[in-house]
Amino acid sequence: MQCVILAGGLGTRMGALTERVAKTLLPVLGHPFAEYQLRWLSDHGVRSVVYCVGFLGEQIRTFVGNGNRWNFERVTFVDDGLRLMGTGGALRRAYDAGALEKGFLVLYGDSYLPVEIAPIWRASEGGHVPVLTVMRNVGRWDASNVVFRDGQVVLYEKGRADAAAIGMDYIDYGLSVVPRELVVENIPSGEPYDIAALYGVMSQRGDLRGFEIATRFYEIGSPSGLRDLEEYLKSTAEERGRRAIEKS
Repeated sequence: MQCVILAGGLGTRMGALTERVAKTLLPVLGHPFAEYQLRWLSDHGVRSVVYCVGFLGEQIRTFVGNGNRWNFERVTFVDDGLRLMGTGGALRRAYDAGALEKGFLVLYGDSYLPVEIAPIWRASEGGHVPVLTVMRNVGRWDASNVVFRDGQVVLYEKGRADAAAIGMDYIDYGLSVVPRELVVENIPSGEPYDIAALYGVMSQRGDLRGFEIATRFYEIGSPSGLRDLEEYLKSTAEERGRRAIEKS
């Protein structure tokens, strides 16, 4: 499996913390966040990573290197250049650079998702069918942006004032599978583009499967999100330690 990590954002919600440090490298319990994310991907069978980078991208290149310490077979970096291309525009640049496989995972560079990847990949029929992971949200973690019914994303749209009224109770969980052909057919080359627009087009055409996740997501895009992730990682470390003691 290949995963494209969208890590080109400015991280403005983190204030001074991301003025000199790329958001995906912010320290989490004393380690760069990317360490946790890359370990999770490797542990779940991802062998190729494409980093779409922008602001402070050289820091990410230096830290990740060739990816050998996480057992990746290939790591590729694609830079936005002088113009921010947005999440979808970054995918198109990755395609234009010849970096994309026929089907691939897409992950935000600030997301930590404690889920199994294999079932999601199977739902995409090995990368041939677009799949968006969703979680029932009802406005709890962030603004809901998905109408999900019978395994299908019926509508994906951010910023709907009437979200609750139209049954928009789900949220984009932060991991998707995108066939390469959809990037070619829908995202213009050399122009800024938001991946949310691609999801919206696919949902309105009835071409976007949904995969429901029950476990909450974690992220480091906000100070509260960073605190929540650190608390989660502490609790899971403590639980692993308790189990090891019980087995001994």
